[in-house]
Amino acid sequence: MMLCLDAGNSRIKWGIAAAMSGEWLARGAVDTAAPSALAAQLDAQAPLQQALACSVAGARLEATLVALLAERGISLNWLRSSASAHGVVNGYRDPAQLGADRWAALIGARGLHDGPAVVVMAGTATTIDLLDADGCFRGGLILPGFDLMRTVLAHNTAQLPLARGALVELPRTTDEAIVSGCLQAQAGAVERFFRPLAQDSRARCVLSGGAAALLAGVLALPLLRVDDLVLEGLRYAAFASTARMD
Repeated sequence: MMLCLDAGNSRIKWGIAAAMSGEWLARGAVDTAAPSALAAQLDAQAPLQQALACSVAGARLEATLVALLAERGISLNWLRSSASAHGVVNGYRDPAQLGADRWAALIGARGLHDGPAVVVMAGTATTIDLLDADGCFRGGLILPGFDLMRTVLAHNTAQLPLARGALVELPRTTDEAIVSGCLQAQAGAVERFFRPLAQDSRARCVLSGGAAALLAGVLALPLLRVDDLVLEGLRYAAFASTARMD
């Protein structure tokens, strides 16, 4: 079995994949601020020996995870961005600068879909990355996520609330205006980035992240919704040498 760990800004997500089939046997998550909670969740599983992880949460958390797993006899390896891996070519000017979560998401998207794609991770930040038909990452965008957008408006203006509500076509309350504006901004960025691929019938928007459900309702694009795309990328990277996982 292989333990996959995605240490993000808000949560540490984990999954245990079977060695032979690659199927998920168990998955869970804990708050990034409380990594010790991961110990109890892992202790409830069968003993593990290996883990593959990616992190955007800093060196201190990485050291904590290494120690936590070592106490349980689990050897931890890190997925780092590189010039190419697992069918994906990294088009960043400095490939090592690409966030490990984005790299894992691109690997996961390529493992699940072999056509061109715009890969969207809608989390604390929203990342929008273009993957061409040959598996080359051509570049991408980073913008504040939906929750961060509305929080910034509430914290940095005197009159605006922390808005709650739903998208409406013509907002007529302040909450509607903020929620709809934030969602339209997210969707507009994704749809503009998708335009170069729009004529290719194989092209998909591969969408994941905590705000994926909200964003999916706004996007007028062919979608491939994926739960925990970063974990999928880690799983694919761990088992790519034995079989392609669909």
